[in-house]
Amino acid sequence: MMAKPLSRRKRRSKKQREFINSLLFFVVSLLSISGLLTYLWVYNEINITERESSALEKIRTNLAAQNVDLRSQIAGLMRVDRITEIAESKLNMVTPEPETLVVFIDYAVKVKTKKK
Repeated sequence: MMAKPLSRRKRRSKKQREFINSLLFFVVSLLSISGLLTYLWVYNEINITERESSALEKIRTNLAAQNVDLRSQIAGLMRVDRITEIAESKLNMVTPEPETLVVFIDYAVKVKTKKK
């Protein structure tokens, strides 16, 4: 018996080549479709995040405007004339008469200071 030469390969049949080509086409198609679906999912997530970010920015702007408005209302409520009016009308408080304070300085009397 003679041994076959090692350098010769067995040829693939037409059926095998068609199967390999079909399998290769299926794998490439599957990878392409999964890549496109992944891209669309990421794109959709980015759009949703941008919309949420825009909505939060509008809310922040609105709250900042409300904060300024409330600070001005607080400043108006803290006015002295308003507080005086409420104290006199609702609490029956009386505004005291202003007093005059007179201080006499006698330059003849010397103040003793301690020296160290």
